[in-house]
Amino acid sequence: MASASYPDTRLLIDNTWRDAAGGKRQDVLNPATGAVIGTVAHASTSDLDDALAAAQRGFEAWRRIPANERAATIRKAAGLLRERAADIARLLTQEQGKPLAEAKVEVMAGADILEWFADEGRRVYGRIVPSRNLNAQQLVLKEPIGPVAAFTPWNFPINQIVRKLGAALASGCSFLVKAPEETPASPAALLQAFVDAGVPPGTVGLVFGDPAEISSYLIPHPVIRKVTFTGSTPVGKQLAALAGQHMKRATMELGGHAPVIVAEDADVELAVKASGGAKFRNAGQVCISPTRFLVHNSIRGEFVKALVRHAENLKVGDGLAEGTTLGPLANDRRLAAMAKVLDDARAAGAQVATGGERVGSDGYFFAPTVLDNVPLTADVFNNEPFGPIAAVRGFDSLEEAIAEANRLPYGLAGYAFTRSVRNVHLLSQQVEVGMLWINQPAAPTPEMPFGGVKDSGYGSEGGPEAMEGYLVTKAVSVMAV
Repeated sequence: MASASYPDTRLLIDNTWRDAAGGKRQDVLNPATGAVIGTVAHASTSDLDDALAAAQRGFEAWRRIPANERAATIRKAAGLLRERAADIARLLTQEQGKPLAEAKVEVMAGADILEWFADEGRRVYGRIVPSRNLNAQQLVLKEPIGPVAAFTPWNFPINQIVRKLGAALASGCSFLVKAPEETPASPAALLQAFVDAGVPPGTVGLVFGDPAEISSYLIPHPVIRKVTFTGSTPVGKQLAALAGQHMKRATMELGGHAPVIVAEDADVELAVKASGGAKFRNAGQVCISPTRFLVHNSIRGEFVKALVRHAENLKVGDGLAEGTTLGPLANDRRLAAMAKVLDDARAAGAQVATGGERVGSDGYFFAPTVLDNVPLTADVFNNEPFGPIAAVRGFDSLEEAIAEANRLPYGLAGYAFTRSVRNVHLLSQQVEVGMLWINQPAAPTPEMPFGGVKDSGYGSEGGPEAMEGYLVTKAVSVMAV
């Protein structure tokens, strides 16, 4: 049963919360303690059929509401999210582990994203094209693509949904999301805000269950016209292939392995503060987290010492505890993954400058870790650790660092630090990523594109570009008679 402060989570179908038809449920654990705090319903095929039918009805109703009225409803939901931010943040911290302050920032940022998309939906314009025949008028219309199936991960239970939800609803689409079973209560609270804001029944829906079973049922289904996924590259490739078999439009925000290039002329203090803060946010469980630190050899020693100080000043603990700045990993699988990464790095010859071990025996805590002099053969320099591990190696020329940054098939985010305009130009032109932040931490604002290249996916979840994934273009030519 749920704890007094954490609810059991049900399915949202046709604006009604209900248990799964088969009664199946899964325990939800608090990663700070490993204890069961609640349960979540697992949808059966009959539940999915009901959700799909509702999504189709919701689409037909929502698309016929004028864009300015849709914007007002989305803004109302965002306002409710802000009002409830403190309570939703506590749910998020209990189920995901991140410090309460980070959880509240996530909820408030989610409201900001929704408000931006609400306004952007009012600016979906077609155009009039001059005709070669003066008796004809040529129009280009932008129309919502249809019901959307979304699949989101546990690391940002609110924001991974709102980037998809905001663009979909602002475009006039209905939205059915398979949210993560590890973190179900905060997504439920998010969608409750839309129900309370007055969206027509079926406009939003929420299901949980076996990921492979649900994706293999929803994606081919004729009701679904658009697929959007955030998660690992291997799973993303499978879902993209399935969507392609059924000619479904898809947006894929997949894994990364973000390089951090610290040039010879960089402000080391700024580089450590900005990249260190981004590295250990959410215990490193962030798709755009800095992971491969490439530091000019002339300043590498200074940089590593400063990064170690940064890591050692973090306070590891329960996200609900006062002063915690680094919470637990999300589950015991992540603990095992961190141990494997460290064993491999040590065997390859990397030096553990700080951390490198589990903290305590309760919950899933892992010490913030800095590895120095990491060989390129080490797994941590080839596969995303997705945890609080910073791997550092030196370079002698900027061209060498750029080549290493581009070596892997991933291209989601990148970071760089330099005072040189020439270096900025070179980095901007040659680093193969979808997002590059120079002399600052990650700043994924709603108005900027958010997405990757190469094996990190395609499509955008930010900026006007995000809207295009939920719209179809129709050419209309009318001849006067």
